Amino acid sequence: MKTKVHTISFILNGKNETVSVNPWEFLIDVLRDKLNLTGTKKGCGIGECGSCTILLDGRPVNSCLTLAVSVDGKEVLTIEGLAGEGIDPIQKAFIKKGAVQCGFCTPGMILSAKALLDDKKNPTDEEIKRGISGNLCRCTGYQKIISAIREVALTKKDTNNNDRKE
Repeated sequence: MKTKVHTISFILNGKNETVSVNPWEFLIDVLRDKLNLTGTKKGCGIGECGSCTILLDGRPVNSCLTLAVSVDGKEVLTIEGLAGEGIDPIQKAFIKKGAVQCGFCTPGMILSAKALLDDKKNPTDEEIKRGISGNLCRCTGYQKIISAIREVALTKKDTNNNDRKE
């Protein structure tokens, strides 16, 4: 019996994308192997480490557990699409605060932070911890990551306050 290949269309990093996938293929493999987007890391393969985190319709999901066929008609954001032409403020803060060491968890952490900051403009440290709780880091001890996310939140808060004063 022949397996039916599916053609899916979705928005990937702000652009329309169409790709043929097998029904059993996971999104992580399609992103990395078919679309050459290797910023999304392949870690545990069972949804425990978060290194494969991408944003699906604005929400963080483990791409190692997401069947590629399920993103048909949806919007996917990977680390490559986060900043477009430049570098995103979250990425800048991670660099500034030393929240990047081996870099394996970094893409997932940054995308989880983006989802959190899109949802909560000024999260508490506890909310930040919950927001990144699906991502494991073996290098930084999380304090620098939390500090970087807090800095971005405060910068956005200050920018919003300055906008209102004008």
